[in-house]
Amino acid sequence: MLSATLKAGLSGYDIGTKIRSLRLKKKLGLVELGQHTGLSPAMLSKIERGRLFPTLPTLLRIALVFSVGLEFFFASAREKPLIAVVRKAQRVRLPERPGARQVAYRFESLDYPATERRFNSYYAEFLPAAADDLRPHTHPGVEFIYALVGTLSVHIGDDEYALHAGDSMYFDSTVPHSYRRSAGRACNAIVVTTG
Repeated sequence: MLSATLKAGLSGYDIGTKIRSLRLKKKLGLVELGQHTGLSPAMLSKIERGRLFPTLPTLLRIALVFSVGLEFFFASAREKPLIAVVRKAQRVRLPERPGARQVAYRFESLDYPATERRFNSYYAEFLPAAADDLRPHTHPGVEFIYALVGTLSVHIGDDEYALHAGDSMYFDSTVPHSYRRSAGRACNAIVVTTG
């Protein structure tokens, strides 16, 4: 049980309001956020309303969904220029679908510690996947892909585009899209999203 002093101190950070703002900006419901974090919608609702203060591991699970660092929830007005360095060994790996046995790709966040990001950047590794394993998805904003290694097939709506190493593309990510690497070859890309 938290003392009144601790409650008052934590309330000043307004963590619940910040989580709710991030969730609404991404147009996620409490149930969807719960699926991504493994937390119950009831618990998330209590956190957002300031009736429950999350532990650091719980807050980190939420932060990873929104690609923000823990400091986002505790930082006041920034006094220094925004600089965030992510070492290769520190990247946060995100599967295509949390908990799935087989996935078509894995993303590693390249900029998760940066607060107030205007875009999200990822190193993507595309895995062998059957055509029927491809699950088109959408998200607000636009997406940019730069193929590093191999050949990547990008399906946008009813069209398919092959990107070879060094190729890039920019597209409206509100249109259903999916990715697939060419058979038997490693395929990696840099993916940048906004929105």
